[in-house]
Amino acid sequence: MSRTKQKDPGMAEEWSKVSLQEANVELIDCDHRTPPASDAGYPYVAIPQLRNGHVQLSEVRRITREDYIEWTRKAKPSPNDVILSRRCNPGETAWVPPGLEFALGQNLVLLRADGTRVFPPFLRWLVRGPEWWDQIGKFLNVGAVFDSLKCADVPKFELCIPPLRDQRAIAHILGALDDKIELNRRTNQTLEATARALFKSWFIDFDPVRAKAEGRQPSGMDAATAALFPRAFTDSELGKIPRNWSVRPLGDLAQNPRRGVDPSSLAPGTSYVGLEHMPRKSIALGEWGESDSVASNKFRFAPGEILFGKLRPYFHKVGVAPVDGVCSTDILVVTPKESHWFAFVLGHASSEDLVQHADATSTGTKMPRTNWQDLARFQVVAPSDAVAGAFDNRVRPMMEAIRATIHESRTLAAARDALLPKLLSGEVRVKDAEQFVEAKT
Repeated sequence: MSRTKQKDPGMAEEWSKVSLQEANVELIDCDHRTPPASDAGYPYVAIPQLRNGHVQLSEVRRITREDYIEWTRKAKPSPNDVILSRRCNPGETAWVPPGLEFALGQNLVLLRADGTRVFPPFLRWLVRGPEWWDQIGKFLNVGAVFDSLKCADVPKFELCIPPLRDQRAIAHILGALDDKIELNRRTNQTLEATARALFKSWFIDFDPVRAKAEGRQPSGMDAATAALFPRAFTDSELGKIPRNWSVRPLGDLAQNPRRGVDPSSLAPGTSYVGLEHMPRKSIALGEWGESDSVASNKFRFAPGEILFGKLRPYFHKVGVAPVDGVCSTDILVVTPKESHWFAFVLGHASSEDLVQHADATSTGTKMPRTNWQDLARFQVVAPSDAVAGAFDNRVRPMMEAIRATIHESRTLAAARDALLPKLLSGEVRVKDAEQFVEAKT
């Protein structure tokens, strides 16, 4: 049972609306049990791992190989499958990329195209368009606690299906934009990992000092930078530290500017960062909203300032502000007292040691929180101004590159999201979209 939807101008083949079942898209339900967690092993992907059409493995639960085998007997994800959430955020989907092995969590199902009516790489885009969300609204079961979708209803979803040749072209166009966004994400991960490794080497492990104490040239730095480091250690309350360095509270080097702002005074469209936008264990803050929908008081921040989630368990949420805007009062704005201490302060603000300090000093029973006074007492081993400046000169360009890449990715995502419904409806011709994407990527 199919009926004509419309024609893409200049094409002879008709686009038709059919059900997922008629389009030979199979639904595979999950195993309705939860395996025990393991310290290492295979990912067990649950609803929180579905973000922006992708599977995000940060904070994912791990399971043993034995449980992975057991939990994938019924539903083993394959490349180009689509994961669909039936509860909590019903209708949210994520694409399964090649090479990713994982077990499917509860309240998730797989959608799998056999290729006869739907090109498998196109399925990920088909389930993100306006028609998809219209079907979600039609079949949604509203509950007292959670809204949900029934497995029996999903195959009945009716969607406009282009001819296969157009599906291939649309998948290529949108995939090219998405691939560039993903490349940017991995680039930012590499830059951040490099900065973290350098911070650990210089200020936690004291590798340059150890090298000089052993008569070796410190690796990875020029002679002028190496000359800034001492060649011996001295005793301190924190143990052995480089000679002429000092143990100081973080508050000696950084501050918390409390720039309170009345939300009614903000211009429409002012950027807003809440805890929901903050990344976990990553300083690449790539999401933010607008302050218009948030009526509570806020704090103002500037680009390049450090934002720290002050509620437990969100002490891992630390990011560098990529824009000028305002943030929730559940976020601390942290800035160095002198600009050359920025990278050093950021290294400690995003460290596991500071998270542990925040945990130990947080107060409150329902929602424990920390404050700047407690964080400011955190003891750090502070180098000379010259070493801090040399570190800042190495790391700051990495942070600027991350910021630039975030903005590029948001531009690409906006282009992708704008093209998606127009390509799925035939409003935009494939050739026109291909030229647009070539210019963007």
